Amino acid sequence: MRAGNSQFPDCRVGAFELFSERPVKASTEHSPNGRSRNGNAEPANRRGTIRKMSETTAPQRTGRPVGDPRAEPDRPWLVIVWNDPINLMSYVTWVLQKLFGYSRPKATQLMLDVHHKGRAVVSSGQREKAELDCYRLHAHGLWATVAKSD
Repeated sequence: MRAGNSQFPDCRVGAFELFSERPVKASTEHSPNGRSRNGNAEPANRRGTIRKMSETTAPQRTGRPVGDPRAEPDRPWLVIVWNDPINLMSYVTWVLQKLFGYSRPKATQLMLDVHHKGRAVVSSGQREKAELDCYRLHAHGLWATVAKSD
């Protein structure tokens, strides 16, 4: 709607008019049943006024940041497969080959680490990739977790 609209002569548009100090003139036209045009029981001229917003100041900068200026590289996230009494060793080898593309000897070595040491790191990288790999291992019934490398 634009200012000066013939259908709504009291309609005001624009940031200056919305936040001006002077009250917006309201319509005093009423319908025959004593209500205003918008259906409220109170007359339109009793509506509140719109006031100007209070001013705020921007925060001050206070010198350079404290700490070592060199950025540390992100440590990779690790996907760890844990030993479980349910899955066969041949199945764990097959899953590692299928999901990560490991050769048979590499997958067998990882499976033996899981079997003898109780766990093995099968993947590392960014957090999103590690979480996806962990989810895929869970979908194949293996116990796996994601941890930040030391």
